[in-house]
Amino acid sequence: MTIQPMTVPDGRVEDAADLTARATAAAAIAATYADAVDRDGRFPEEAIAALRSQRLLGAAVPISLGGEGAPVRALAEIAYQLGRACASTAMIFAMHQTKVACLVRHGAGEPWRDGLLRRIADAQLLMASSTTEGQGGGNVRASAAAIEMDGGAVTLERAATVISYGAQADGIVTVARRSAEAGSSDQVLCVFLREDYSLERLSGWETLGMRGTCSSGFHLKARGRPEQVLAARYGDIHNQTMTPVSHLLWSSAWAGIAASAVERAQAFTRTAMRGAGGVAPPGALHYTRAVSSLKQARALITQGLDRFEAAEGDPSALAALDFQTAITMLKVEVSDLAVAVVSSALRANGLAGYRQDGPFSIGRALRDILSAPIMIHNDRIVANLATATLMSPVAASLGA
Repeated sequence: MTIQPMTVPDGRVEDAADLTARATAAAAIAATYADAVDRDGRFPEEAIAALRSQRLLGAAVPISLGGEGAPVRALAEIAYQLGRACASTAMIFAMHQTKVACLVRHGAGEPWRDGLLRRIADAQLLMASSTTEGQGGGNVRASAAAIEMDGGAVTLERAATVISYGAQADGIVTVARRSAEAGSSDQVLCVFLREDYSLERLSGWETLGMRGTCSSGFHLKARGRPEQVLAARYGDIHNQTMTPVSHLLWSSAWAGIAASAVERAQAFTRTAMRGAGGVAPPGALHYTRAVSSLKQARALITQGLDRFEAAEGDPSALAALDFQTAITMLKVEVSDLAVAVVSSALRANGLAGYRQDGPFSIGRALRDILSAPIMIHNDRIVANLATATLMSPVAASLGA
């Protein structure tokens, strides 16, 4: 994946090389601490500090509000670079940028929210995501907790089974029912800053991989201004921004993790061939499979970015079944491919890849990438999509 020169909202073209260089610098720091983050199950504070110092957390904020107006394609490239260095850092970046995109595309133009976006760009605030709740699990389109009015303020109490890096974030973007009388799918998107809420820990985060995301469960109790609830229907935000941006950025992070495993498989295969007079080791065919699967994943992401850019700014195009099917399945297909890539890299490296130590270990990448198919479970996604596609006619020709 390569960043292309990006056109920013005011029409001028930025040299993407600067953004690439800053992302590379942040990724180098993330890589330095990745093993410690994984081993200790701790927040990647050094990497996030690097993202702040490189001013990458506010990169997507419009130029008019103090940011750089970086497009999703550029953010995807950064997520890929970070994924090669530290999976947890990449996923934190992807989740943060998804929330910023929702605020920019559906909340900008209102004074308080414009002020918040300026703060994100100026102070490099880190925004967490809270979409998983109670027994609903990963069903983002159904909420139990509701926004309620209390005088001139809005309040929200929410039992969130997961809030990634909730304890470390500067703010939380969450979904809720529009009111106590609203149905579970009549939702709004809300944003609260650290001074607006309290968190009571409900569960920990002792997991196989993605340990640095610190995705513990919390009871969220928030109080804020009415302006902190976006007026737009969450269903529109979900279709037009939340799903496409999250799936593109998550997929890019997963592809980066897969690329790191391929890099180690390549190094092992080259080393083994040098030691055997040019004879390939038995696992070399698995290295070839890893390379092929990674190319497929990267191609799918590039196609997804092209499709999103073509539909961007057109709500009807973004809501179309063909677009929603493609962008939804992107997550499923890339997550499965990424697991296949890392598994092939493990088999290519044999015992050297199975070991937890040494330069050819695939262990951390494998444990991290296994989260991809179950982060909003692929089976749930496909089952939900099946209902919608049953009403769509089967294509009569290749060009249909």
